[in-house]
Amino acid sequence: MTIKVGDRLPDATFKVNRDGDMVDVGVAELTKGKKVVLFAVPGAFTPTCHAKHVPSYLQNYDALKAKGVDTVACVAVNDPFVLAEWAKTTGCGDKIMLLSDGNAEFTKAIGLDFDGSGFKLGTRSKRYAMVVEDGVVKALAVEEAPPMMEVSGAEQILKAL
Repeated sequence: MTIKVGDRLPDATFKVNRDGDMVDVGVAELTKGKKVVLFAVPGAFTPTCHAKHVPSYLQNYDALKAKGVDTVACVAVNDPFVLAEWAKTTGCGDKIMLLSDGNAEFTKAIGLDFDGSGFKLGTRSKRYAMVVEDGVVKALAVEEAPPMMEVSGAEQILKAL
C-alpha cells in the first residue's frame, strides 16, 4: 500500500551522520511536534538527485523555513557513509538532514520503492516529496519516473505549504 495524504508515517529508524558518528534517528524523533519537508532521491550522486533535487532544497531553504518548516530531510537508499560524503559534496551542512534508509525498510513501508535491479541498482526509492506535520502526511508529490523532477522539487513543495 502506498502512503497517502492523511496517513501517519510508519515507525522506522534511519542512520544519520552527526559530526562523524553514525546515529539512529527514528521517525517519531524526526517529526514529533514538527513540520518537516521530507523528500527522497533514488540515489546519492545520481545525475538528477545531485544536480537538481538537492540543490532545489538548498536554494529554497530560507523560503521553506519562512513557511514554518522545522526540518528539511532527504531519504536515500544508500549507506550512511555514502550520504556523509554526499553531504560534503553538496554542501548540505546543517540545512538538509540526509537520512540513510540502507535496507529500504522505510521506503518499502510507505510503498514508494522500485526495483532498479535491471540497472544493477537493487531496491531504490521513488523520487518524492512530502510535507509532514507531527508525523502525519499533509502533502505528497511522487514523480512518475526516477529521472524526472517535475512535482517534487522545493519550488513545488513551497506551493503546498
